[in-house]
Amino acid sequence: MPKGKLLVVDDDRNLLKIIAMRLESLDYEVTVARNDREAQEAVTDQPFDLAIIDLQLENRNGIELMEELHLVCPGMPAIILTAHGSIESAVEAMKRGAYTYLTKPFDARELALQVERALENRRLTAEIGRLKGLLAERYDFANIVARSERMRRVLEVVTRIAENDSTVYIHGESGTGKEVIARAIHLASGRRDKPFVAVNCAALPETLLESALFGHEKGAFTGAIRASKGLFSQAHEGTILLDEIGDMPLSIQAKFLRILQERQFYPVGGERPLEVDVRVIVATNKNLEELVGQSLFREDLYYRIHVIPITLPPLRERAEDIPLLAESFLKKCGDQMKKKVKGFSPAAMQRLMLHDWPGNVRELENSIEYAVAMTTQDVITEELILPSKRIAVQEPVKPLKAARDAFESSYLVRLLELTRGNISAAAALAGKYRADLYTLLKKHRINPDDFKG
Repeated sequence: MPKGKLLVVDDDRNLLKIIAMRLESLDYEVTVARNDREAQEAVTDQPFDLAIIDLQLENRNGIELMEELHLVCPGMPAIILTAHGSIESAVEAMKRGAYTYLTKPFDARELALQVERALENRRLTAEIGRLKGLLAERYDFANIVARSERMRRVLEVVTRIAENDSTVYIHGESGTGKEVIARAIHLASGRRDKPFVAVNCAALPETLLESALFGHEKGAFTGAIRASKGLFSQAHEGTILLDEIGDMPLSIQAKFLRILQERQFYPVGGERPLEVDVRVIVATNKNLEELVGQSLFREDLYYRIHVIPITLPPLRERAEDIPLLAESFLKKCGDQMKKKVKGFSPAAMQRLMLHDWPGNVRELENSIEYAVAMTTQDVITEELILPSKRIAVQEPVKPLKAARDAFESSYLVRLLELTRGNISAAAALAGKYRADLYTLLKKHRINPDDFKG
């Protein structure tokens, strides 16, 4: 296995060959590029651990190219190659994001040393980021309160099954914390250092969902100017959560079933299957058995995902957890708003305990956030808890045209987010001509450039 994937950019063919030979002899995988176009195509097709870039390319400044490559690979360190008379420019390159520079002609040992140091620095930076993210995720686990017997049983199951790779099926009403439990399973597993990818199957239309999950090959459809990795590929060796699995279209269910059975899938437009090693967790608030009976969900897929079922109880059935959850949300909101709120009055807590909480934990958190925002005291009082005449702006029913325009605008934004501002790809996914799509974007004053990069 190579020690790292390196990109070397220089318009001197002989120097490129020498650098590549030296680095490959040290067990690095090397890709060479003689100009900015080849370099940009290379980083688009695959990620690199390090780039070595000549300061003065034939038609381009190496610093500008480095900055453009960083837009695609933000964490990739760069070493700038410079002549003796360009030290000032090399120092400028470091100010603008280069890791270091080497003066030509350089010693082979110095090249190897700087490459090794740059890669080690990248590893340390990534580790720091991972630890910060892990701490942030663990902080959110304050939402997992298990004083009630039912939640204790849920966490006992999580503890037992975290280390194996069996598919987990989480069922519960909206707001009960299905994604929180999924993240807990991931962090308690041997995959904790690998990606956790969550996707809401109800949030995207069928054409966008298929491309998002499985990716697509270059030329798969009009505007697909480069291949795109799907979420399953991004979750390789980690965990993927498919939320609202009951809303997955039947055509995509067949592809998903293949992944569960064979651990491989075809990207959109692909002719060769890709293999994937991923822990699958699904979540839903629907009764999938009823959907199977209505032919809206595949029966064979249902049995494939229903391996380790976890049912999250609604908050009304775990009332003993409410005080701990309320205190946790109070501290979190107080810290965010920089308000020192000590606690709840007895009457306020009683109101919390007596409410039915149809929105479950999410509704409770929103109610606490409202109370903290509105209070002028250091104790939350009864009138701030679910007030019967809370001042709120309730949006009236819109005329049909206004509602259609609002949906259209939201759809266009989601389309451009998925395609990163690529009009050709967006038009293909939407089934529209480019000109028609531009007309719609102009109508809603949406600039596709805001979604690029």
